[in-house]
Amino acid sequence: MYLMHSARRSSLYWQTQTSFLAELKAYIAALSTYINRRLFFSFYRFERAKHVVVGGLTAKRGKYVRPFLHTSMTGLFLLGLAVTPLVKDAISVEQTNESSIGSSILGMSIEAQAAMMSSDIATQISNKPEDAVLSYIVQDGDTLSSIAKKFNLQTDTLRWNNNLKNDSVKAGDTINIPPVDGIVHKVKRGDTIYSIAKKYAIDPQVIVNWPFNTYTDDENFGLAVGQLLIVPDGVMPAAKPSNTQYLAGRITPNAGAVAANGSFIWPTNGTITQRFVWYHTGLDIANASAPDILAADSGTVIQAGWPDNVGYGNRVIIDHGNGFVTLYAHMQAVYVSVGQTVNRGDSIGKMGSTGRSTGTHCHFEIRVGGKNVDPLTYLR
Repeated sequence: MYLMHSARRSSLYWQTQTSFLAELKAYIAALSTYINRRLFFSFYRFERAKHVVVGGLTAKRGKYVRPFLHTSMTGLFLLGLAVTPLVKDAISVEQTNESSIGSSILGMSIEAQAAMMSSDIATQISNKPEDAVLSYIVQDGDTLSSIAKKFNLQTDTLRWNNNLKNDSVKAGDTINIPPVDGIVHKVKRGDTIYSIAKKYAIDPQVIVNWPFNTYTDDENFGLAVGQLLIVPDGVMPAAKPSNTQYLAGRITPNAGAVAANGSFIWPTNGTITQRFVWYHTGLDIANASAPDILAADSGTVIQAGWPDNVGYGNRVIIDHGNGFVTLYAHMQAVYVSVGQTVNRGDSIGKMGSTGRSTGTHCHFEIRVGGKNVDPLTYLR
């Protein structure tokens, strides 16, 4: 009996287990089907909504530009409102510092204020050489000579480059100011470096050496019609002086044996119109009365006269025998000859305006070992 009841209970247990597993499987299958359907329909609805939105934006994309811009500007405005207090605080601190500095300056004496200002503020003057023609408007009280002096030029340079028949200028006139004494030449058809140099009585190398002249062909120095070419120390053909060496019946005798003492006296008296600069290798001393020119030191004359018909005009070159050579140019009369000796202070010629010259003056050079140096550092 007991065994029969045990067998029944075991059979009922396994039937219950089998029924539970079957129902669990059915439940899981139904749940899976439900979830798949819900996800499918959810994605389906999302895709439909997305297509509607994208289609609307594509069809009416211009319609939403204005709202986007307004929204962006509103955002920037709000950002500005948020940052304003911080900027205000920073400005207040800076103004407070400036006020304290200003108060301290006001409390100083005038001399102390001037010293403080001069230590903090300094005008820097450019040493860069001019490289082009400038335009200058004539002011009240200006004369052609005062304008030339202001720009360290000869009066003839301004006259030639502005086609002036005389020196008359009036306030309001515009004057072209070349960067250097000479001519500003506008290139015409057929012009070459050599023809221009010949026209203005200079060596072509002078034009080439001016660093700011440009060429269409750097190897052959080709020029473009209409370009402006700077001709340093050029002289207008109509103003070219006569090629004449005047001895005027005066000759300084040979000094015999001489020895230089290494110091130089002024070769003449007058006004310095041009100093030693990078493109002008000597000192110009002008004097309308055309005084005699003196040997700055004792030595032997190695050149006298005008052998090349251009350039220095009538000139005298003296070798002092100690590494120094001096040159005196643009004379109207020469009193010495090649090979003779002169003492320091002997008259060697008369001031003039021959060669590339724009007025009566002496161009004086000192050379040391063949290199030009500033005469003002040696003259006494």
